[in-house]
Amino acid sequence: MRRSQPRRASSLPPRAEKKKAPPLPRLPRGARIRAQLTVERLREAYPAATELAHENPFQLLIATILSAQTTDKMVNLVTPKLFARYPTAFDLAAANPAEVEEIVKPTGFYRVKARRIIAASRKLVELFGGEVPASMEGLLQIPGIGRKTANVILGAGFNQPGFAVDTHVIRLTNLLKLVSTRDPVKIERQVCSMVPPEEWTGLSLRLILHGRRICIARRPRCEECILNDFCPSSTTRPKPGKR
Repeated sequence: MRRSQPRRASSLPPRAEKKKAPPLPRLPRGARIRAQLTVERLREAYPAATELAHENPFQLLIATILSAQTTDKMVNLVTPKLFARYPTAFDLAAANPAEVEEIVKPTGFYRVKARRIIAASRKLVELFGGEVPASMEGLLQIPGIGRKTANVILGAGFNQPGFAVDTHVIRLTNLLKLVSTRDPVKIERQVCSMVPPEEWTGLSLRLILHGRRICIARRPRCEECILNDFCPSSTTRPKPGKR
């Protein structure tokens, strides 16, 4: 009687299973209609532009990193001197950190920010020949760049669809009941499922502007808001015959 031979362990590595994206929360009732109205109304009121002054994707990337915990206006006061001294990623990658700190000091957290923009520039030189990559995958390899910043750069720097989710976007999408989550990745996925790609960048940038100018966190000016006739969180409604 022949003995059965033990099975030989396969030398091939196990097949890696693709990670499934976590399920999204259910959209609030009427979210798709409100999303469409929001796109249309904000398009009439605001440009699809970032308030960070820049002439190319590299300048936008650096300015976006500097914009953390400060205003775009303050960043715009600092970057002309910074880019005059270090116009390319190669220049900033080789910069003296102390000199960079002195230039970016008005933006706050200047030591950390100086290290970050120098590290980002070195990675651009190392991986991309000093050029800013025009893809999410490439941008996420740069230190200090997350999905929010990457989407801003894709949209405002390369005119590619990208929905950036910052604190204003989190707040407004929930107030408008477009979403029922505060998770930035889930908000991005849900809004992008309701809005055509050509509107992603514009909607994100306009929500940010609207959050800064009208729907202010501590004192929302609902009576002046062009969305107050359908916003579930509005404290007022327009007079009959007026939007």
